[in-house]
Amino acid sequence: MNTASSTKQDILQHLLKQGQANTHELSEQLQVTPQAIRRHLKDLATEGLILFESVQSGTGRPQHVYQLSRAGRDRFPDHHDTFAIDLLDTLSETVGQEQMQVILRKQWERKALEYQQKLGRGTLAERVAKLVKLREAEGFMAEYYPMPEDADPITATRFILTEYNCAISQVAETFPSVCDNELEMFAIALKDCQVERTHWLVNGEHRCGYLIEAD
Repeated sequence: MNTASSTKQDILQHLLKQGQANTHELSEQLQVTPQAIRRHLKDLATEGLILFESVQSGTGRPQHVYQLSRAGRDRFPDHHDTFAIDLLDTLSETVGQEQMQVILRKQWERKALEYQQKLGRGTLAERVAKLVKLREAEGFMAEYYPMPEDADPITATRFILTEYNCAISQVAETFPSVCDNELEMFAIALKDCQVERTHWLVNGEHRCGYLIEAD
């Protein structure tokens, strides 16, 4: 990958993680000159990968604030399968909505027990780290950090798990209940913890977030 392509990918990844940014923020974070950042942003906008809006800040000129377009998000692994959506639609029509919810719940319960086995009996920090690795292997861009952020990550009892993309986004759009099942899945996988949602892509936010706290 050449330098220009690498920088463009870094810009897309930064916008995926932060939700939005202006030229100055991108220049500082990526350590690239503002002039070069502007060129890359112009190319990315032309390719339809980013969107921007003008935001007034103080008395100066309005600034362009950039964010990913749907096409930009699609540059990151989603691993969605149109066949799976069609199959779920057909199944829903065949067995009805109520039975469909039961089927989806069974699927997530099975996945939760699989996670629980793979996470083992380590510390909360060790298990959360393993969970992030499992999610990454499934196509999620995930990370975690302790709460508060300056806490010792080895002994912390509260963590935020963040996912910046959704590997099942198309499924979630058609069957939003899978997100509730996902929340329960984490709670089962981390059986001695309380898990609550802090952010939700389905609600228009740029990430899904979960607060994980030891009982």
